[in-house]
Amino acid sequence: AYVEQNIAKVAARVEGGTPGRVEVTDDLTQALAGSWLAVEAVPERLDLKKSVFADLDAAAEPDAILASNSSSYPTSQFIDRVDHPERVVNMHFYMPPVQNAVDLMSDGRTDPAVLALLKEELPKYGVFPFEAHRESTGFIFNRIWAAIKRESLAVVAEGVSTPQDVDRMWQINMGTSAGPFRMMDQVGLDVVLDIEEHYAAERPGLPAGPRELL
Repeated sequence: AYVEQNIAKVAARVEGGTPGRVEVTDDLTQALAGSWLAVEAVPERLDLKKSVFADLDAAAEPDAILASNSSSYPTSQFIDRVDHPERVVNMHFYMPPVQNAVDLMSDGRTDPAVLALLKEELPKYGVFPFEAHRESTGFIFNRIWAAIKRESLAVVAEGVSTPQDVDRMWQINMGTSAGPFRMMDQVGLDVVLDIEEHYAAERPGLPAGPRELL
């Protein structure tokens, strides 16, 4: 239902673009059959991602690209059970889908031809790739967005404002339909907290208030 609600808007951003289709299956082998690209989008848990990528590497077509939509983890951290790390890449999308820039980042061993192919092909599907030129937790735009989320949470955690007022001010000043708190809620506050915990583990100086509020 969500795809049906959003796909026409995304397709309209591509010259001559027409909506594709979605099929749902709980059979991994069936899902991967004939696929040139597989994108993992499971929760931000390292053990789970390692398990999923081991399964993908074993079941996908030999020439398929294996990508992770992880919000913060670089793929270098979950390829220890992958036999072909040269085909693994981070490919991080944004929400809502009309925000159609996408981060690409090597796992440190990714074949440059994989990144070149994605840069050429992804715009045909309505998303526009930008490569992180070195490994970065949070990639490019996500790091900038994380700072906005964190400061929004801090303003509320310190009692300076409320989620409703922060969102309304954001809508007025930025001309968007939703503010930071509504956008965090759409992603899932549990996912946002997992991401923040990951950032905090790497950067011990980050304030605890935003995570406590989440």
